[in-house]
Amino acid sequence: HPDKNKDPGAEDKFIQISKAYEILSNEEKRTNFDRYGDAGESQGFSQQQHRQFHRFHDGFYFDESFFHFPFNSERRDTSDEKYLLHFSHYINEIVPDSFKKPYLIKITSDWCFSCIHIEPVWKEVAQELEALGAGIGVVHAGYERRLAHHLGAHSTPTLLGLINGKITFFHNAVVRENLRQFVENLLPGNLVEKITDKNYIRFLSHWRKDNKPHVLLFDHMPVVPLLYKLTAFAYRDYLSFGYVYVGLRGTEELSSQYNINVYTPTMMIFKEHIDRPADVVQAREMKKQLIDDFLSQNKFLMVARLTSQRLFQELCPVKKSHRQRKHCVVLLTEEGEKFAEAYEAFLTFAVANTKDTLRFVHIYSDRQPEFADALLMDEEKYHGKSAVVILERCNNAGKIAYKALEEAWQGSKEDNFILLDLLDQLRTDPGLLSSETVVADLNDELAPTFLIRWFYSTVDYISDWWDSLFHSNWREMMPLLSLLFSALFILFGTVIVQAFSDSSDTRDAPPSGKEETAAKTEKNDASFSKESNSRIPKKSFVEVTELTDINYTSNLVRLRPGHMNVVLILSNSTKTPLLQKFALEVYMFTGSSSLHFSFLSLDKHREWLEYLLEFAQDAAPIPNQYDKHFLERDYTGYVLALNGHKKYFCLFKPHRSGDEGGTLGSCEDYNALQHAEARGKSSCSPGSRSIKNKLHKLSFWMERLLEGSLQRFYIPSWPALD
Repeated sequence: HPDKNKDPGAEDKFIQISKAYEILSNEEKRTNFDRYGDAGESQGFSQQQHRQFHRFHDGFYFDESFFHFPFNSERRDTSDEKYLLHFSHYINEIVPDSFKKPYLIKITSDWCFSCIHIEPVWKEVAQELEALGAGIGVVHAGYERRLAHHLGAHSTPTLLGLINGKITFFHNAVVRENLRQFVENLLPGNLVEKITDKNYIRFLSHWRKDNKPHVLLFDHMPVVPLLYKLTAFAYRDYLSFGYVYVGLRGTEELSSQYNINVYTPTMMIFKEHIDRPADVVQAREMKKQLIDDFLSQNKFLMVARLTSQRLFQELCPVKKSHRQRKHCVVLLTEEGEKFAEAYEAFLTFAVANTKDTLRFVHIYSDRQPEFADALLMDEEKYHGKSAVVILERCNNAGKIAYKALEEAWQGSKEDNFILLDLLDQLRTDPGLLSSETVVADLNDELAPTFLIRWFYSTVDYISDWWDSLFHSNWREMMPLLSLLFSALFILFGTVIVQAFSDSSDTRDAPPSGKEETAAKTEKNDASFSKESNSRIPKKSFVEVTELTDINYTSNLVRLRPGHMNVVLILSNSTKTPLLQKFALEVYMFTGSSSLHFSFLSLDKHREWLEYLLEFAQDAAPIPNQYDKHFLERDYTGYVLALNGHKKYFCLFKPHRSGDEGGTLGSCEDYNALQHAEARGKSSCSPGSRSIKNKLHKLSFWMERLLEGSLQRFYIPSWPALD
């Protein structure tokens, strides 16, 4: 458009497009153009002697033909006008009607060049589908923005399907075959059953279970025609449909049984008798109107069973006037072979006495007990037997006028004469129905169970979600996607921060031995301590493993961050008592999954232990190796808490007699202890105190360990355990 595009050639292109569309959209002008070319166009235009001019503002006039654009509201394509939808019309009429037929809806607008491109295909498909029984709708987004937004259309042109109140968008090339297939895919897949010689008896015999007539279409097409599928969808509540491909091997018996002309499409309706059709129609071209007239006259069985209130209202309508009265003859019976003879006699009577003013139905008394009790008054003579009642509905509130046969229905000739006589009297004397009562609504016997309804609802919800995931407008999906990615970012961000929270600690230089407050500044260890200290034991025993060269790497060197291995130093002679005492002292701390418990044999790995203790000179000074008492030094009862990831350890020294406070890893008065041990005195020997007392108050030391208040001794690397 020259107002939108400043290109010098825009005005000429605009005129060419407008004139081309005007010619192509008018059959007469199109014919003239095909015959005479430009001359024909000029000739056709010359016939319009009166050219209209319109005043625009003050002093400016424009030629209407120059501004003739196909989307001008005054010159809109007339083929779409009968399909135009408005919001109230869509909600109140189109949506309820979509439960009877699918709708193909186009959303268009002014100044939409893509709409021009699909217009010929749309017009052809709309006329074709409408003739087959589908609904067509057009929404002008410029005038019906509320409806366009309700449908979820944010651009034009947009094509969508509507069936059972559910919207499905069309995402394909706009060609005739794709649009037909799109409408066909909207329909449920189980509408029409393929019938052959093997299954036709089973299919036709389901009339008693389904309470519906069964329809068979015989045709020479290998696929079920779309017209037949649309018809099956419209009448699915009343009829069951089957399709017989007469050109298929395996249908010869079926075609011969019913004397089918294989060259002419034939439609048959079967009711209570499957050996012969109740009605037949044949036509070389099955039109929708012909099929509708044929099916609407055969929607019910000859003696339909009342299975729901809706069916009762359709078969026995409320009287509107004297001439429109319809009476229902109801057989109240039960299931089983015992009542089969009475039912067959009633069916024979109904077939012989069919009239427009009479409707023959039956009902199972055991499935509708309230209805049966209201009519029969629980009389003894009807117990265990069938009964016949003639009734007329007086209003929609459940009030009926009725008369029951005085005796139970046996199906005898006498019963037939009595019933026929009553029906003859009823034509002349409507007051024959002298009794009145109010009946409750019937139970819906064929309604699906709650689990089945829930399953189908879940499947529909998942299908809608899956379709919207790939085809929904992204502007509608942005809030949901933003929320989803925000949650994922927070989740993974938290995991990453926790996983690498210790990375900064590994870059810090090891503190000096006298900096006893270093542990208090590390928040992760403090939180670990509080969490671990609050846990109760999960087992009734303490699992203590020996630290050897085999498990040394996994239990210490490559121990996971945040985990510690508490190692007891013992000898072969002190192993049993020390392990027993060690288990008692640390049992309350076994609930933490971050603590592991081991023991180390001093007889095997003395050098490894002394190498570690060199880094704890303040707490456990090592005597000179040339000291004559060097090999006599006793380390049994020492406990080391080893942090393999951060390369530090905390030290517990055995409890000394007379020191109620214990050592708890401190270094006070340790020099005196060293000299006493070097002289071989009995202060640390097993003879001066029991071995178990060496671990006295180890539990208090464990509490301080978990609090993070113990001194830490850092090492450059873990030595090998030979």
